[in-house]
Amino acid sequence: MLAGGQGSRLRPYTDDRPKPMVEIPGTGTPIIGHQLAWLAEEGVTDAVVSCGHLAEVLQEWLDAAPLPLNVTTVVEHEPLGRGGGLKYAAASLPRADEPWYATNGDIWTRFSLREMAAFHEERDAAATLALARPRIPWGAVETNEFGQVLDFIEAPPSPFLINAGVYVFAPEFTSLLPDHGDHERTTFPRLARERRLAGFPIPQGAYWRAIDTAKDLSEAAKELGAR
Repeated sequence: MLAGGQGSRLRPYTDDRPKPMVEIPGTGTPIIGHQLAWLAEEGVTDAVVSCGHLAEVLQEWLDAAPLPLNVTTVVEHEPLGRGGGLKYAAASLPRADEPWYATNGDIWTRFSLREMAAFHEERDAAATLALARPRIPWGAVETNEFGQVLDFIEAPPSPFLINAGVYVFAPEFTSLLPDHGDHERTTFPRLARERRLAGFPIPQGAYWRAIDTAKDLSEAAKELGAR
């Protein structure tokens, strides 16, 4: 789990804590707590958390919280980028010869990781990305071929799939990661050209949200209440 970002767009919440330690309003639990609970529900027994910004705050919470799985932390003493951070954390995996999951530390989601792992195995991929279809934050306007407005649609689903920040990686994927830098600009494009990169659409109706801004926090709380 990548949890080392500064979360500058979530200030002032991130002035005294790393982004994954920001609480979802009304839950009493930080983002990372929800993630770890989900991973445990999906059968994950061990997690490695890559820390950076205000790492000690996150480590103190992990040490004190009743966690549903075993957690190891590693600290990036200098920014390694997302790809470098993944490679650094992967060195502490308890079973490096087996496929492994990875997640960004700023998402809140619920879907079947077991189904995603089976999808990954069926395609014999080096890496599989979860794909989400987020809602557009603006209202959309529907028109006909004559340019007449037919309807207004509030926050419609995007017509495009995006990288949802959840992955399944084959054991050999670790060696393909850069020591520094972003795997989405290096490793992923290479695997895509080789047709070794798969995309798993999150099932319709499953919950997914990236927590980037204060508005995302309030929207997540509303969605929790609705569910």
